[in-house]
Formats: sequence, C-alpha cells, structure tokens
Amino acid sequence: MKKGRYVLILLLIFFLLFLAAVVSFLMFEVGRPPAVGASSYLEIRLQGPLVEFAEANWLASLVAGGGPQSVHDVWNALRMAAVDGRITGVLLRLGPLACDWAKCAEIREAVLDFKKSGKKIYAAIEEAPEFDKEYYLATGCDRIILHPLGWLGITGIGGHVPFFKKALDKLGIEAQFEHVEEFKTAYNMFTESGFTEAHRRMTEAIAGDKFAEYVRTIAEARNMTEARIRALIDTAFFQGEDAVKAGLVDDLLYDDEIGALFRKDGRPCGRVTLGTYAQIDPSSLGLEGGRRIALLYGIGPIHGGESLYQSMGADTIVRWLRSARADHSIAAVVFRVDSPGGSAVASDSIWREVMLCRKVKPVVISMSDVAGSGGYWISMAADKIFAQPQTLTGSIGVLSGKISLEKLLDKVGITTETVRFGQRSTIFSPYRSLTPEERQLLKKEILWIYERFLAKAAEGRKMSIEDVDKIGKGRVWTGAQAKALGLVDEIGGLTKAIDAAKELAGLDRKEKVRLIVWPKRTTFLRALFGRREARLGTPLPREFREAASWAFRLNEDTIWALMPFALNFE
Repeated sequence: MKKGRYVLILLLIFFLLFLAAVVSFLMFEVGRPPAVGASSYLEIRLQGPLVEFAEANWLASLVAGGGPQSVHDVWNALRMAAVDGRITGVLLRLGPLACDWAKCAEIREAVLDFKKSGKKIYAAIEEAPEFDKEYYLATGCDRIILHPLGWLGITGIGGHVPFFKKALDKLGIEAQFEHVEEFKTAYNMFTESGFTEAHRRMTEAIAGDKFAEYVRTIAEARNMTEARIRALIDTAFFQGEDAVKAGLVDDLLYDDEIGALFRKDGRPCGRVTLGTYAQIDPSSLGLEGGRRIALLYGIGPIHGGESLYQSMGADTIVRWLRSARADHSIAAVVFRVDSPGGSAVASDSIWREVMLCRKVKPVVISMSDVAGSGGYWISMAADKIFAQPQTLTGSIGVLSGKISLEKLLDKVGITTETVRFGQRSTIFSPYRSLTPEERQLLKKEILWIYERFLAKAAEGRKMSIEDVDKIGKGRVWTGAQAKALGLVDEIGGLTKAIDAAKELAGLDRKEKVRLIVWPKRTTFLRALFGRREARLGTPLPREFREAASWAFRLNEDTIWALMPFALNFE
C-alpha cells in the first residue's frame, strides 16, 4: 500500500513538472509582448559574465532563470529605447564585468548613439574597487552616480602572465610545439619560463595602446587633460566626496534618490528591466522594415562540426552563410566575430564560404573582443572589416604540437607497450616525445599552412604577401593598430558595420532594414528535435569556459590558427 502511494506521489510530481514546462513553453512561445507604461525608464543591470550573444531559449529560462547577459541584447534595447516614446530615459547599473575592453566599447558606442535621441542615460555604481573598463563605459553616460558610501577604483591596465614550464618540468610533463613565427606565443606559457623578447614587446604594445585609448577617452568625456587622468589613475582609489571632487563622478545618491531622477510631469516614471524589454519586437516600434540584412554571430573557439555553447562549429557557420547567400531577399551579410581562432581547417572552410558569399552580396565583418588568428582568417575575405580600438586581432600565424607525458609516466612507474603500423603512427601520442626529425616535419607542415594564410590575407586585404608577412609572424594587434597597418578598414561597432553593409548593398544609411539574426531563437520543438546548435544556453563561470575551450582545442585538432591565451589585461 505504501509502495503504491509513493509511486502515486512520484507520478504527481512528474505531472506538475511537465505542467510547469508546458506553461513555460506557452509563455515563451506565444505570450504577448510585455506591457510598458506610457512613462517608463529602462533599467539595465550589467554585472558578471557578459557574452557577445545569448541565444533565446525557453528551456534555459525554465531551468536557469534565463541566459547570460549579452552585448546584443543591450545594443538592441538601447536602439529600441531611443525611438520608443514610452521610454523617458535609461539607468545603467554597473558592476564588475567579466569581459574584455572591446565589449565595453561596443556598449559605450550604443550609449552615445542613444543620447542622440535627446533622452538621458545615467550610470549608477555602488562599490567598485577595480573598475577601469566599467568606468570607461560609464563615461559615455550623461551622469555618473556613486553610492554615498561607495568607492571607485581606477587603477590602470596591467596583469600577470603565468608560465608553467618549471612546474611541468618538475612533474615530467613536456609541451612540444612548433610555431610560425616568433610572435606566435599561444603556448609559451607551457614552453617558456618567462617572456621571450617578442612576447614581451607584443604584450607591452597591446596593453600600452589600450591604456592610451582609455586615458584619451575618459579625459575627453570628463573634460580633463590626459596628464590629470594619468595622475588620478596613479592615485587609484576614491571614496564618496573624493570621487566627486576629483571630477570622476557627478553625484552621490542612494537608490531611492536615483529613481527620483526619472519623472515626467511631476510624477515618477515606471521601471522596466532589460529582461522584460528585450522581449519586445523592434518592428513593433517601427525600427525595422524594408530590405533584409543577415546578422550572423560567430563566437568562441573554431572547430569542425556543429557549434556548441559559446563555440564556433564550421558546419554551422557555413550553413548559415550558404542560406544567406541563397536567399534573394537578403541584401547583405554582417558577420559579428568574437573568436581567438582554433582549427586551421575549420577556419579555412568558413573563409571559403565568406568569399563565395561576397561574390553574390556584400559581407561586412564586425569584430568584438577578439578576432585573431583563425578569427582573423574567417574575416579577411570580407568587403569591409570593422573593429573597436581595443579589439585583439591579427595573429597571422600557425602552430602545432602536443603534450608529452613520457617523463611523468617514467617517474610514477607506468610503462607502455607500442603497437605500430606506419613509422609516424604514434607521432601525436602523449606517451612519447617527438623526435628532432618529427619536429622538423611539423614545422614544414605549419610553414606550408602559414604561406597559404599569408596569400589569402594578402588577397583579401589587397596587400603584397611580403607586407602581410612583416605584420604577421603570429603578432597580435589592437584594433587601432590593425587599422593603421591595413588589417581592418574602420574603427567602430555593430551599428557602423550595418550602415556600411547598407551602403555596399546600394541602400541609404538611414533606410530601415530588417535584421535576420543567426543563431535563431531556440523554440520548444527545435530544442527537442532540432540540430545540435539548438542547445541549452546555460551560463558557466568565465574561468571554466576558458579552461574548457582550451582543453577542447588541444584534443580536437593538431594544427591551430590560435591566439595567445593571457592577453586580456584588466
């Protein structure tokens, strides 16, 4: 009897869970757009992981309460709020962000575009002991507000680059890699015990260029000299009144006082959150219409097969590009890239499809935080390339190798027996080291790929192979440096890239277009029966994502067009 009762209870629980899933599906799929009051302000909270694009997913909303924050959602919300008569202003609540500088630059650019509407946007900060890139973003707003007991830290740009060679030597683990050429430092952390001359020169140039852009921008925004900003950065920390006196913030307000800033006809405005506002269709505000432009997001390490969460599968991207190329209603393609590279073969497959698409309609690249090595490979065939000043790009180079556990196994007493048919059949086995002859063989292979990388870059950028080689050799450049060298065409974000795509397609910059975004929204049926790209977009901590990405790259391919790991200084 008791057993039957337990079974009945379990069945009831499963039924309730199923009912909750159905209700969630109905709300997500067929629910009406959220109601927005006639006089409301948009509140955008930005803190923690910030990804380029978070796929709308009913299952993620049910299981995890929604996906991660994304640049796309913020960009889209700000462009809608600018034309939405119900929105009187925007409050940007800023906390520490887990992203690099170019994503902050993208949102800052969207903030400046929003201000052209005449509406106000305020940045609110509670406590920010290390807040450089977030403060850089805040300076685009009309006013910066700090909590009366809060403190602001602007400490500059810097960090530590770890090197694991000595630790690996003690363990008996040897990283054996060949690379082209001296600036291709993606695995130096495993093969060196400190900076090589080229590694240090490149890293200091990147950090120095980012710092110069940071100082110049906030000096202009806060109406100070660059020398004054540098002095304030060296002071580092400012509490309450000190931050106001230094000219770094405008007001010290409590939360209730911030809300009182948004009033219309003497009455307080209602509040609408980003999560709610993002559900509104831009076309309902008259923002989209007319010709169609495809907006493709290529995010994460590049590999063969289908895309996974925050990774770029060549099969997926090629399929999207082919669909956009074949669709006569699509006038142009904007390809948003946020990738440090990965498999050389997968990168070349995407490059090929970009080139074919370009023959039929314009293709414009918009670079986010990183678009280097394989990320640059997939970009260089486009009609036009846009990057933020802080984007990390270039890294035209190739590497290959493996991790040898031979000495470690000998230390702990593990022996192996070899069965081999073919002289090189165990070349990538972790159980033995590479011979000098095999290292030369790998070098020859990656030089062959590097030559093709150079040739394709030269063709895409209309440069000589010799000139590309001079700025190649694996060297990473900031977007500002890359523009000066001819690796990118313009400095600017997604809005400017879309405007350029319009012009190349013969449309007026002011003409409305409808954006067709890939990846498409994951519906209930696609989640159950769709391709692998219809996946659960549950966020992971940044450190786990990066570690998993690197492990994934090591295991999937043997020749990589890959950027260095530790270049994203805070």
